[in-house]
Parts: sequence; structure tokens; C-alpha cells
Amino acid sequence: MLEEAVGLGAVTVLGVLEQAYFSLQVIYARRKYSVSPPTTTGPPEFERVFRAQANCSEYFPIFIIILWTSGVFFSQGLSSLCGLMYLYGRFRYFQGYSVSAEGRLAPMYFSAQVLWVLVGFSAVGVFLSFCRLYLNVDLLQQLFSALDL
Repeated sequence: MLEEAVGLGAVTVLGVLEQAYFSLQVIYARRKYSVSPPTTTGPPEFERVFRAQANCSEYFPIFIIILWTSGVFFSQGLSSLCGLMYLYGRFRYFQGYSVSAEGRLAPMYFSAQVLWVLVGFSAVGVFLSFCRLYLNVDLLQQLFSALDL
């Protein structure tokens, strides 16, 4: 099982490193704009960096859970690829939001779409596993038989 989950593990570690990078950017912005903790308001430049980091942190648990659910029940390879795409989208989101509020929009929509793909993979994978384990119905096998594959 461990060998099968190496892609998911790698994406998870990369995601954690990305979150650490975002947090460091808030620290640097606090110093640059003289915003001491626990204050969360200041110049618009600081507030954009702070909100970008907070928004990315808010979605991170959802991403990790759905990444692993999709990888375990659907496909580790496809889920890992989607995970990399999501992390790239979040990185672009952070960069865009740090510059302007409008700069966050395209990457936000992209990463949301990738997240919904992972949700879809998870739902299909869990449903197929449920049918196979509890109903003794292998829907994929039946589909392949019907299509003569």
C-alpha cells in the first residue's frame, strides 16, 4: 500500500511546503509594512497578502482530504496529477492576490475546478467501492463486459 500512495504523499508534502511559503510571505509583509501581530489590518498591500494566505489555509484541509479520498478510492496517479494542478493554481492565486484583488480570480476559478474534479473522482470511487464491497456488484466489470473490453 505504501508504494501505491507515494504520489499522494509527495503532493501532500509539497502542499505543506507551499503553506509554509505562504505563511513566510505574511511574516515578510508584516515586516515590510510594519504590521505587528495580532493586528490583521494595515495597508492594502499587506491585507492582500494576509487574505491570500488565510484563504489558501482555509481550503487546505478540504484539499488534503479530497486528494487522499480520490487517490485511495479512484486513482492515485490522476489524483496526484490533479493535486499538482491544484497546488499550482493556489500558488498563482497567492501571487495574483498579492498584487491585486482582481489578480486572484482566474487562478481561484482554476483551482476550484480542479477541486471539484477531485470531489467527482472521490464520489465515483467511493460509490464503486461501496457497490463492490456491500452489494457484491462490480459496476466496472459489468460495464467492461457490456462493452466487450
